[in-house]
Amino acid sequence: MTATPANLPRAALALVLAASLIAGCAVLGPFSGPRPRPATVIPASPPPPAPVPPAPVPSPAYPAPEVQTAPAPMAPPPSPITQLPPTPAPIVEIPGTAETIYLVLPLQSPRYGAAAAAVEAGFRAAATLAGSESRTRVIGHGDDGVLPAFAEAAAAGAEVAVGPLTRDDLRTVLSLALERPRMLALNQREDGGVLPNEVYALSLSVDSDAEVLARRAYADGMRVLATVTSDTPLQRRFRNAFVAAWERAGGVTSRNYRFDANPEVLSTLRRELAVRTPDTVLLAVDSGDAALARSFLPPGPVYASSQIADDLTGPMLRDLEGVRYVEIPWLAEPSSVIFASLPHTGLGDPVLERLYALGLDAFAIAELLAHPVAPNRVEFEGATGHISLSPAHVFVREGRVMVIRGGQAVPYPAP
Repeated sequence: MTATPANLPRAALALVLAASLIAGCAVLGPFSGPRPRPATVIPASPPPPAPVPPAPVPSPAYPAPEVQTAPAPMAPPPSPITQLPPTPAPIVEIPGTAETIYLVLPLQSPRYGAAAAAVEAGFRAAATLAGSESRTRVIGHGDDGVLPAFAEAAAAGAEVAVGPLTRDDLRTVLSLALERPRMLALNQREDGGVLPNEVYALSLSVDSDAEVLARRAYADGMRVLATVTSDTPLQRRFRNAFVAAWERAGGVTSRNYRFDANPEVLSTLRRELAVRTPDTVLLAVDSGDAALARSFLPPGPVYASSQIADDLTGPMLRDLEGVRYVEIPWLAEPSSVIFASLPHTGLGDPVLERLYALGLDAFAIAELLAHPVAPNRVEFEGATGHISLSPAHVFVREGRVMVIRGGQAVPYPAP
């Protein structure tokens, strides 16, 4: 049974939340076309005959990325990278019908099925609008089927496999898959270790959001920090990533308080923060506890986790006046010209909307990775943030810093 947004446990979605020489740039062109089809499972086709690799073409996604590939042996030095103007390039279809990109997702998982379907919807929308549906295939699997799914993609001659989606499946594939194509994982390693050769990663991890927010807090002039953290693994992870980036920047962490809704505990929190008032407080709690926790904090700037405003109404947001957090551009700036030609959906859940945006960006990157020589530099404005390729083969995201003003979340101006 495939879970729906109404019956899917929010903790399960949180686990999911929880990368020759081509000189110059390639432009990720615009999207246009019909809405994506519902999630389906399509068996792999037999391996196609080995074609002569086509000439690199623009990848259909967003305006003005920068792409550079590793130089071939004895080739001259690469040309300098230049930034193209933000004008979408026309879509160029790749000759032939070779199926080069496979999307491998847990579509039959009761726990992760709805999350996987949202990623597939975004991926299919991007492929359709790029005219590349004939080059993509989807392989769905259940909770214990990730290894057969990757074996199927490898046997079919996939140039790149996009997936797995969950950390457990990623660990399984990296440890046990005997053969796999070039891979774009949609999560990150639990241990933070180096990715193997030909493996890249793009994820919605809270770690990148925490680092962006910590740098912004320091740029705002904050120097002494106290943290209030709930017991959920996601919020603890967010707090740890924030503090690590904060202290690297030169900030000081005075004390960490465990969030407890007990009125006596909250009163103690208020008294202690009044005696030793920090410059700012990090509030690492879920949206349902945010307003209560905020009411016991001292006046002053508060920085919070990326899910702080999820499912909150305007009146409830007023209780979080001045709180800053990080959001993906797809939700922070939905009317941006960058996304003007992209189909927006009515998934009714910000978590699923973020996963849909992940699917959009995953296709744009997969098109680049499907070339015989993968790029070693990529920069573009994506639905999940400003995306750049690190030397560790991780596609790093930088989302938008938001602030709650008058019961609404608005972009936070640069310092």
